[in-house]
Amino acid sequence: MPALHRRLLLGATAALIGLSAMPAGAQTGPAKGEPIYLGVSGPLTGPNAQYGAQWKQGFDLALDEINGAGGIKGRPLAYIFEDSQSDPRQSVAVAQKFVADKRIVAELGDFSSPASMAASPIYQRAKLVQFGFTNSHPDFTKGGDYMWSNSVSQADEQPLSAAFAVKRLGMKRIAVLHLNTDWGRTSKDIFVKAAKEDGAEIVATEGYMPDEKDFRSTIVRIRDAKPDGLMLISYYSDAALIARQLQQAGVKLPTVAASSVYSPKLLELGGDAVEGIFTASRYFPEDPRPQVRDFITRFKKKYAKEPDAFNAYAYDTMVLMAQVMRESGTDRKAIHDGLLKVKDVPSVIFGKATFDPNTRRVSGAMSVDLVVKNGRFTVYEGGPVVH
Repeated sequence: MPALHRRLLLGATAALIGLSAMPAGAQTGPAKGEPIYLGVSGPLTGPNAQYGAQWKQGFDLALDEINGAGGIKGRPLAYIFEDSQSDPRQSVAVAQKFVADKRIVAELGDFSSPASMAASPIYQRAKLVQFGFTNSHPDFTKGGDYMWSNSVSQADEQPLSAAFAVKRLGMKRIAVLHLNTDWGRTSKDIFVKAAKEDGAEIVATEGYMPDEKDFRSTIVRIRDAKPDGLMLISYYSDAALIARQLQQAGVKLPTVAASSVYSPKLLELGGDAVEGIFTASRYFPEDPRPQVRDFITRFKKKYAKEPDAFNAYAYDTMVLMAQVMRESGTDRKAIHDGLLKVKDVPSVIFGKATFDPNTRRVSGAMSVDLVVKNGRFTVYEGGPVVH
């Protein structure tokens, strides 16, 4: 396989060492007794339900390992999943329920940054950690010192997406199609500013609602703006639908997409219409690190399919929370304080995960530049792009 070309997203370079999810000296044998509960706020129904299902797969794989090796000082780790549909109104109700439930020692989620940020004040007042592991909105961790994330901020990701589009792919006239949510608009603004600074012209920006299915009129406006490249700030389900409708309209443009589209589901839903799409990912299954190889092997054994980045983030998050509790304790304050102190946690995504105390995000995140080629994600090694 080709060497992986990674790009630095935050501070120091992440260590690329494969390590077991269980630390040396951990208790062996299955955990018993009263469970320690994490609360999960996320979508199990509604337009983003597939992401909640992927989270559960990652969580459960990690818990098999954690609880099979003794859990948290002999007690099993478990979670209570409340369906928010990733709707800010429902995530607030879930937050109120979790903070009142003294069994809940930390909260994971929600899926979208807007849903998480709507609930942040409740978690902050109650001093219950809100760990938004898929929340890349730059303002998420600014909601208070109880907001943490191992998702890379869009403030770091989008300038690199712009540089990739303009400097590596040679796009000069770019159209941007983005989710019309707070996350999508913020990501779009960061991308547009960076692309202009890199010398590109933004010839069109078009927002769309999360439940939108018909993009034909939007595609006409994009076509008429005569771009030489397209930027998608989307999730994989809507990106696949957009790609299919672009193909049906006969609009062929080199396309870069935010890392949020990276999933085997993009290939499944988009078919040949997503061929040639460029993106990036912190997780890539061809990464040779033993930690990644072991994760993929165990995931395929349990679920008979390939894992994606959402599975990996959920798995990493459960491993992280287990290590914090082993080292610092299981009450709400101990978990908050433990996140400040924990270092080099084994991670499928990062190799080793350590938090920046100022941003409360993981330091040293790196990514791999990818392109869909012959129906699969491959490392982009450079080369001509047809405009």
